[in-house]
Amino acid sequence: MPRYAHGSQGRCGLKVLVTGAGALLGQGIIRSLKRSTLPVNLVSVDPSPLSAGLYWTDSAHIIPMATDPAYIGRLEEVLEAEKPDAVLVGTDVELPILSAERERLEREHKTVVVVARPEAVAIADDKYLTFKFLKDNGFDYPASCLPADKEGLELLIATIGFPLIVKPRVGARSVGVSKVGNRQELDRVLESSTFDNVIQECVSTANDEFTAGTITFDGKCDASIIMRRDLRDGNTYRAYVEEHPQVDSMLRRMAEKFNAFGPSNFQFRLDGNKAKVFEINARFSGTTPLRAYAGFNEVEMVLRHVLMGEPIVQPDLVPITVLRHWSETIVKPGELLKS
Repeated sequence: MPRYAHGSQGRCGLKVLVTGAGALLGQGIIRSLKRSTLPVNLVSVDPSPLSAGLYWTDSAHIIPMATDPAYIGRLEEVLEAEKPDAVLVGTDVELPILSAERERLEREHKTVVVVARPEAVAIADDKYLTFKFLKDNGFDYPASCLPADKEGLELLIATIGFPLIVKPRVGARSVGVSKVGNRQELDRVLESSTFDNVIQECVSTANDEFTAGTITFDGKCDASIIMRRDLRDGNTYRAYVEEHPQVDSMLRRMAEKFNAFGPSNFQFRLDGNKAKVFEINARFSGTTPLRAYAGFNEVEMVLRHVLMGEPIVQPDLVPITVLRHWSETIVKPGELLKS
């Protein structure tokens, strides 16, 4: 009997609801499921009828923004109408809400909500808490401090020196991130910034940047993948599947300590033989669909585990280079959803 199975019993195929059909993450989850071998009936939701992912699925619904008080009620209406076997989260802003509501939603709607525990979501959401998690658990990390910690800032400048990175404690896609080369630039950025920032060591170079995915259940990480990447506007636009056995072993230990429910994403730069992680995501990643091309379809693996009771097994990875590009979705007259 599958440990987490609910509504899939007695029905041909699976029904999976993906949120955030207008987001890179949500669309990547949908694309991964379309490449999977699972017989899946796909449902998508998003606040905007102009979200391309809504038109890739078998059914679609418009729901409020996650910041809207009506969000959770409308989502539950969709759950009641569609009765999905699983819910996969496609935006960061939904994670704290669905993590807090997970047990109730699973109980009342007989579905599996694939979302990390609240503590893991909180650590991943805050770059300073990420730094504290890494430091407290003995992993390598970029030296960091808060702007209000004057003593810590002076120590950071004295021991690490410039350049330094100023970034929002809560943020994504490099929004609000600045690289400063001296004390004057640092003071100017801090004075003009509207964000609650953290100041960090600038690790290595952009040529040494990696993203990794792990799958962890019950504190055991049984599958992982590492990709070197090139960034554009904060997103991966070229990726290279490479073998790094020592780093992979460390990341698995980190994933087990982090102990999310299913997928986690670790972003890091190599500093010599040290992998200094500067961002953790307690979810699938924007590079999730790219990994599927390398034989690592983490969405399928997670669903097979939570709905069918299959063990997580490390797949053989294909050492590929992925070149991303734009594509189009065409919506004909009369097919556009109503907001």
